[in-house]
Amino acid sequence: MIIYNVTISINPKLENEILTWLKEEHIPEVMETELFESYSMFKVVENHIDRHHNSYAIQYTLSSWENFDTYTEKHADALRQKTTEKYGENLLAFRTFLEKM
Repeated sequence: MIIYNVTISINPKLENEILTWLKEEHIPEVMETELFESYSMFKVVENHIDRHHNSYAIQYTLSSWENFDTYTEKHADALRQKTTEKYGENLLAFRTFLEKM
């Protein structure tokens, strides 16, 4: 199993709007590619007492690296461009992978 982890930092002024957009538009578009098996979304908590952090991790599960290559070749650029056009620097992302051993 491979997990494509996208960690995002959101401008606090737009947090609710962006979260709604992610859940109602962006994530469903990613899942419509039919290259990912499932996804989970988590709030990043740096301090359990003061949980006011505007970062989230979205983890998409893949069955193969080939599926990710197809996603990259056919879908990733357009989806990233759409995100950048809509929110610019109000939503910053970095991407990593987790591979189950």
